[in-house]
This record gives sequence, C-alpha cells and structure tokens, in this order.
Amino acid sequence: MRLKLRLTSVNSKAISLPIHYNSAVQGFIYSNLDEAVAHRFHNEGFSLGKRSFHLFTFSRLIGQYRISGGRILFTGPVELYVGSVCEELLHSLAVHLLTKESVRIGTEFCRLLALEVEETPPYARPVLVRALSPITVYSTLVAGDGRKKTYYYDPMEKEWEGQVLASLFRKAKALGWEEERLKMLEDARIQPKKVGKKDLCIVKYRSTVIKGWTGLYELDLPESFFFLAYDSGLGSKNPQGFGMVKVVDG
Repeated sequence: MRLKLRLTSVNSKAISLPIHYNSAVQGFIYSNLDEAVAHRFHNEGFSLGKRSFHLFTFSRLIGQYRISGGRILFTGPVELYVGSVCEELLHSLAVHLLTKESVRIGTEFCRLLALEVEETPPYARPVLVRALSPITVYSTLVAGDGRKKTYYYDPMEKEWEGQVLASLFRKAKALGWEEERLKMLEDARIQPKKVGKKDLCIVKYRSTVIKGWTGLYELDLPESFFFLAYDSGLGSKNPQGFGMVKVVDG
C-alpha cells in the first residue's frame, strides 16, 4: 500500500531544505505516527538474525525547485510517496496528517493539500519501473589494515542483481514467509534497462555518504515478491528514502 501526499509551504514561500534532505523527510514521517507505531518501526522493525527490517520507504520530493546557497528550494507544491507492507503505519500517518493544520519537514512548516491512497498497479511479469528514489545495495569489506569499507554496487555489475534479490529474500524471510513461497524467487530477474551516469545519486544521510541509482529497470518477479518490492522498496536503506519504484509504460 502507498500514500501520495501533496504539500505546500504554509506561507506560500519556497520550501527550503538541505540538499541532502532524506533525514528531514524520514523525521517528518516518524513524527506523524502514533507513538507506539513510531517506536515499533524505528526501534524494532522485523528481525532476521542480527538484521532488522523496517519495511517502509519513500520517494524523493517531486516538484519544481532551484538550488541556492547550498539548499534546495521547492518553489511550488511538492509530492511525496510513502509505501509500506504494513498498512498500520500508513493509516497512522494519514490520520495524523489529516488532523493537523500544518506539519514540519526539517525546519519548514507545510500544509497538506491532498492525500490519496495510490491505486495498486496491475501485476505483470515482466514490468518496467522507474526509481522514484535511488536504489542502493552494498557490501562491507575489510581492508588489509583491518579497516572496514563500504562498497556500493553499480547496476551494470553482475553482482548488483544478486544483491537486490538477496535483499528482497531477506525481507520476505523476516516477514515469516514459508519456505515454498521463498523458493519462488529462484527464477526472478531484475535488470537495468535505461540507466546512465546521470542516474548516479550520491546522498549524505546524516554523516553517511550513500551511493544509489535512479533510472529505468525491468522487474520479472513472482507476484508476492513484486508487491513486497513495490510497497517496501528495492535494495537496502529503504526507510532512509531509497529504493522506491513506480510502474511506467514501456
């Protein structure tokens, strides 16, 4: 399930945010949830071994903008998509937003113009999708001197597809899917169709630099895995604003 939000500045001025605003949008989402729901998703999530999956994601802000003084200024209304496999999170978010005269993203106060539940796309295999926020997958490597280094995969590397599918598998397992259902992922495919250098996004999330890729991708996934990917995102770091996709015409 996904929500589509339309927001504008309360004073009709530009919405001014840091260029790297993922943390501000994530904070906006958490601050507009019931306290118990926010605590569960922020601090607990769905566990698998030492990993924890929060199973929601969001798009970049969509709207007209300009860059000035190291900040991004949205000069009109913006759209934001928020998705999750857990309807409780989206219901809580919607109720909070609909009962407030204004909401805050970072230091900016905004007004909700519209909120709608996005229509679920028809299932198809394969299907073409566009990344609404960068898709990122990575490995943590240990250098010769013992220091850890994060390696982000390029969609053109053969390991990239395997990393994305492995991430999707772990999310399904954290949700408690049975073994037979998990095996359906064995013939799945995710391939870049139109991804170039301009699609590389280098995002600073708090003190961490993250590399991800937008662009067009072809998904060939079993139905349950397709909707898991669609609602909770592809790849890693989804609750930090990575991996949301939207079905587009071929």
